[in-house]
Amino acid sequence: MFSLNNSVKQNRIHFKQLNCGEVLITKYDCPLDKEVDDTWSYHNYIVYVVEGRKIWHTANGSYDLRKDSCVLIRKGASIVEQFFDARFCLVLFFLPDDFICDVLKSKKAPIYKPERKFDPVISIDNDTSVQAFFNSMMPYFDTANDPDPSLLELKFRELVLTIAGNPKNAELLSYFCSLLHQPQAVTLERVMEDNYCFNLKLEEFARLSNRSLSAFKRDFQKIYNTTPGKWLMEKRLHHAMHLLTNLKKTVSQTSFEAGFESPSHFSRSFRQYFGYSPVNVKLQATL
Repeated sequence: MFSLNNSVKQNRIHFKQLNCGEVLITKYDCPLDKEVDDTWSYHNYIVYVVEGRKIWHTANGSYDLRKDSCVLIRKGASIVEQFFDARFCLVLFFLPDDFICDVLKSKKAPIYKPERKFDPVISIDNDTSVQAFFNSMMPYFDTANDPDPSLLELKFRELVLTIAGNPKNAELLSYFCSLLHQPQAVTLERVMEDNYCFNLKLEEFARLSNRSLSAFKRDFQKIYNTTPGKWLMEKRLHHAMHLLTNLKKTVSQTSFEAGFESPSHFSRSFRQYFGYSPVNVKLQATL
C-alpha cells in the first residue's frame, strides 16, 4: 500500500498544497490513471469533493463520495475506487491528532463525551460555513507565493472549530474528543480491528497507533498475549474463510481483500492453517 500523506508531499505538480507543519491542505485536479488505489494515511483527513466521484472501500463498508460530499476519513487504510467518465477534483485536509487536540482545548463550549466506536468515514454537514471555508482557500492555490504560516494556522483552526461547533456533526466531535480521552490500549485495539485486512507493514501499524515499532510490539503482546504477526495472520485467514464461504469471493479477490501480498502467499498460508486449499472451499461452496 502507498502512503497518501507521502504521495501528496512528494508530488507538488499534481497536488497543489499549503502546509503549516504537519497540517496540510491540498487540491487535486488531475486526470486519473488507475481504477483502484490501495492506500493508507497516518493522519485523519477531510475530503471535500469539488467535482467527480470516488468510492472509499473500508473494512466496515463502502462510502460513495460525489460532488459536494464532505467527510472525515479516519487514519488508516482503504481502497479507493475511481471513475473515468468525468473530470475529478477534490480538496484533502490532513489533520494530525495533536493539532485537533490543541484546537479542542481552546473551544469554550463543553466537550462531548466520546463514543466507544466510530465509522471509518464520518460525514460532515456541508453547510454554508464549510462551503465558505473551502471557497476562501481556493485563491491560495493559484498564487505564486505561499501564504504566511501564521495565516494558514488560523485558517486551519477555523475549519476545525467550524465543524466542531455544528450540532449536526456530533459524531465527528465525539471522535475528535476521543483523541483527548481514550487510553492508548483502546487506540491500538481500534487500529488493529479497523485495518487488519489491509496489507500494512508492522511499522505502519505502529505509526497509526502513535508508537515506535518496539513499543508497538511490546504493548501488543500485553493486550493480545501473542505477536502482531501471528494475530494478523489468524485474523486475515478467518476473514478470508468468510469471504470464500459466505460472500462467494474468488481466491484472487479474497487474497486481495484479506490483505495478503499475493494469491500464492494466500493459498500457501491458508493450506498451512486449515489443512486444505482455498480452492477446495470454493468447490464446496458451489455444491
